[in-house]
Amino acid sequence: MAITKAKKGEILEKLKGIVKDSSSIVFINFHALPVTESSEIRKTLRTKGVGYTIAKKSLTKKALNEAGFEGTLPDMPGETGIVYSADPLDSAREIYTFQKKFDGKIKILGGVFDGKFMDMEAMVSVAQIPGLKTLQAQFVNLINSPIQGFVMALSEIAKSKEANS
Repeated sequence: MAITKAKKGEILEKLKGIVKDSSSIVFINFHALPVTESSEIRKTLRTKGVGYTIAKKSLTKKALNEAGFEGTLPDMPGETGIVYSADPLDSAREIYTFQKKFDGKIKILGGVFDGKFMDMEAMVSVAQIPGLKTLQAQFVNLINSPIQGFVMALSEIAKSKEANS
């Protein structure tokens, strides 16, 4: 069904707002995704503060080109959806979870991260970056490891001196 020029203008303005307000955008192909699974994705993303919308590719490309991102817009074959969030990692991480869950039904095509267009491989890499709490825990463990080794060595020295006394 054809969309009126006024409706296209509304959709384009919505897309421009999404592009302007989002820290990261992920382009997905949802070709074989049934409505029930699509609804599950939308509901879960909404609870995590991540948006998901579908629009004509021509309007999407126009909004993205007007934003002036660096690089080249990735190829977007088939039905294309846009997943976006204010957090730089949430959109990629959340949709990557669904890509694994619904194997073959949904696929990351690329996206926008840090003001640059990214291809599929780059967006999957972004999606695999651990969350801030996990990174902080890894950092603390990294700092704590040498100290813990030193304490264990001192403990063993103290035990050997007590045994010799």
